[in-house]
Amino acid sequence: MLDNPLWASLTTLHRPLARGSGDALRYPADVAPFVAVARSGAVLDDALLAPGETAYAIGPRPAGVELEDLGAIVQMVCASPAAVPAGPPIVEIDRTDDVVVLAALVYPHYFRPRTVELGRYFGIYEAGVLVAMAGERMGMPGFREISAVCTHPDHVGRGLARRVLTFLAADIAARGDTPFLHVSPSNARAIRLYEQNGFRTRIAIPFTAVRR
Repeated sequence: MLDNPLWASLTTLHRPLARGSGDALRYPADVAPFVAVARSGAVLDDALLAPGETAYAIGPRPAGVELEDLGAIVQMVCASPAAVPAGPPIVEIDRTDDVVVLAALVYPHYFRPRTVELGRYFGIYEAGVLVAMAGERMGMPGFREISAVCTHPDHVGRGLARRVLTFLAADIAARGDTPFLHVSPSNARAIRLYEQNGFRTRIAIPFTAVRR
């Protein structure tokens, strides 16, 4: 399932959100900008992409649309989460606007107004401001993706991202699932953070921009 994670997610945990039918599905545009096909070469129906819209595929590439090869994205899994370091309190975020504001500041590319519907988000607040967070995105039986691991620019260098990352990874593992995530191969700082906290590279997966 991890070789085609978007398809696995859209046909299991997130099936209620899936749009489309047959061998091509997508998330609603205001939830996440991702499309998926069951196998490479499956045709993506025109109705699934608005004219001029850009979406993204991880893994198999669809047919019938314009494709831009974005290289590969690194998929990492965590069989044994690291210990959660001491630090400020972590809370489950119930104010979704806070997530949207922080994501718009430091994680804007793949975040949409309803992305928070894909899973739970945990974070650290200081003086009422969300300064670090991590959330859940894709999911399928036995696996749950960690996404949007980020820190407010005014609070970097304090180990806050590590704290929320390890907290969420441990929580997912305690629920009986294996945490995984995706990261750009050019993001050496993030890869180092993940490796230091129990994540190991599983595979490099084709990453493609899809346009109609």
